[in-house]
Amino acid sequence: MTITTRRLAEAVDALLPADGPVMVHSSLRSFGQPVEGGADTVLDVLLAGGRTVLVPSFSGSHCAVWVSEGDGPRPRRNGMVYADPSGGPAGVPYTTDCGLIDADMGALPAALIARRDAHRGDHPINSFAAAGPLAAELIAAQRPDDVYGPLRALAERGGDVLLLGVGLNRMTALHLAEQLAGRRLFVRWARAADGAVVAVEAGGCSEGFPGLAPHLAPHARTASVGASRWTVHPLREALATAAAAIAADPELTRCAEPGCLRCEHAIAGGPL
Repeated sequence: MTITTRRLAEAVDALLPADGPVMVHSSLRSFGQPVEGGADTVLDVLLAGGRTVLVPSFSGSHCAVWVSEGDGPRPRRNGMVYADPSGGPAGVPYTTDCGLIDADMGALPAALIARRDAHRGDHPINSFAAAGPLAAELIAAQRPDDVYGPLRALAERGGDVLLLGVGLNRMTALHLAEQLAGRRLFVRWARAADGAVVAVEAGGCSEGFPGLAPHLAPHARTASVGASRWTVHPLREALATAAAAIAADPELTRCAEPGCLRCEHAIAGGPL
């Protein structure tokens, strides 16, 4: 058995407006069977009808660096233990056309950044990439010191988030909800296009985000394709709902790992 293009199109058309922008987090393995044409077919179906598709295209495993005391301020309560950089990653320079992407991003983001019409954000470890009519506009909102600019632009455009076979722990926009709730984003370091080490904004632990499910469920739309469960969250409503829930009960986002430093520091408010 194979997941056909027609079945994919039926599900996408039922869940998403024909000409709207959508942020997609995906796992092709979630289908439980082969997909006709693979990631490129899924991407083509999502883009059909004039949609714009936004994906995470993170590259921290390639471009991140450790910093020493001489490299500038190292904030306290920053979700990390500072270490001797001699054994850490040296990082390679990031450019928007470098083609570098973390292996755990999955097949769909890798397929998107390989397209000629793709636009990729200016953030060396947590970039977003997009294709479609609004791609340039969404991606232009990202900078190293404004990691979630494209997500704010997506919300302003009335866009959605599609979780294609993955859970809320993959929904990057919930880090923006944390920021809207008053938490400061973590500071990380990476190598920019000119080789210089730069400080950048970054999110923290997302493994506790499923705790927000009861709050987000009333606005969600769902479907199943093969074994893959799809959930669509209208981004504007999801951000407002999640931010309010986090502000009312900060422990909602704590993950199950005892002593998770990123959770502890985020819940306390973030870097000092």
